[in-house]
Amino acid sequence: MNKKESIITIIQTRIFMFAMLFALLLVSAGDLHAQVAKKGAYYTGKYPNIFLKAGYSEEEIQAKLDKVYSDLFEGPNRIYFEVGDSMGYVSDIKNHDARTEGLSYGMMVAVQLNKKDVFDRIWRWSVKYSQHQTGPREAYFGWSINPETGKMNSPGSASDGELYYVTALLFASNRWGNETGIDYYAEARRILDAMWKKDGTGGIHHIINVEHKQISFVPEGGGYNWTDPSYHVPAFLEVWADFANDGHEQFYRECADTARAFLHRACHPVTGLNTDYANFDGTPHSTRWMPAAFRYDSWRVPMNITMDYVWFGKDKNWQEDYAGRFQGFLRSQGMNDFADQYNPDGTKPEWILQAGGFRKLRHSLGLISTSATLSLVDDVDPELDFVHKIWNAKLEPYEDGYFDPYYDGLMYLFSLMHLSGNYQAILPHQTE
Repeated sequence: MNKKESIITIIQTRIFMFAMLFALLLVSAGDLHAQVAKKGAYYTGKYPNIFLKAGYSEEEIQAKLDKVYSDLFEGPNRIYFEVGDSMGYVSDIKNHDARTEGLSYGMMVAVQLNKKDVFDRIWRWSVKYSQHQTGPREAYFGWSINPETGKMNSPGSASDGELYYVTALLFASNRWGNETGIDYYAEARRILDAMWKKDGTGGIHHIINVEHKQISFVPEGGGYNWTDPSYHVPAFLEVWADFANDGHEQFYRECADTARAFLHRACHPVTGLNTDYANFDGTPHSTRWMPAAFRYDSWRVPMNITMDYVWFGKDKNWQEDYAGRFQGFLRSQGMNDFADQYNPDGTKPEWILQAGGFRKLRHSLGLISTSATLSLVDDVDPELDFVHKIWNAKLEPYEDGYFDPYYDGLMYLFSLMHLSGNYQAILPHQTE
């Protein structure tokens, strides 16, 4: 080998060594990023209890959680009713029906608080009265049922019902196994597998708009082509990716990331408020029954964002900014005065959505509750004003007699569970 060839060889060797070193650095950076991303409670198992930080004792916290659960599932104003020896349902009392929203919420409460009998009863009732067993909607659920007659008020699905049913069933499989009377995993897979067979035949589609990778408002007709921001629960889609095992793991992860990006667009850059319904690009979507505004569905968005922040922490910078904007806007309205409906820019809407026969703005327990969950976001509520506010709140009739133990009550209970560290991603063999 001559001198020139030797120099070329040395240069080539050094280039190769540099490339290898750079590759190792990239791998190390990727490992570091993965470690940072996996500091969420989903990976550590450490769910914060901010009530402790606020000065309340373990005994006080458990007593409050027990009381609200008892009020909703056992007391004289309960929303849960048992049927015979093996079934039960959750009812939207003021609307005189049982909805997949409330039924699946009841199952989520039950699996989180280890109430297996309640979970199983609601699931059996849902299968018998709400789930389609044949036809284009097979395995989907009619969103509204008359509990007195057992007849569907509407055969169509509201996509969040299926979202919660599947997630609750996967958690039940992880918590209780599949050999105690109900094969929870098989039931979850039945819904998921059916989703993937829905290709528009008979006007019925996948729950998720597969082109946009976003959950639909309803999986049929025109409702397949727009969405509800409160249905975007990226934490649940991450759970599907890990435990559905149906071959669509990457799709669910991409949907989780798409949901996070969608929420950036759907939430107002100043107030943090979103409209109840939205197009896939995040712009407001009005309907024939309601002009677009921040209303009852929207209350769930801050709770969903908090859940994703605590469990996974994959979008922390934006979520921390959002939490500051959202709670900051409510503060600007008055901690004891903020209303439950707004235009996204924070102005009062001309059209008010009625509830329970009343058409008026309220300082609603449901929004008080979900806005308080944002206090789990780092540094957003340094004095814990929202935490103390929900602690002192009560599930009781308003001064004019309006009382909603269903929606106000479930938002209240969910929020207490989040704030006390009792709303968790249930992993296999997790029994406590």
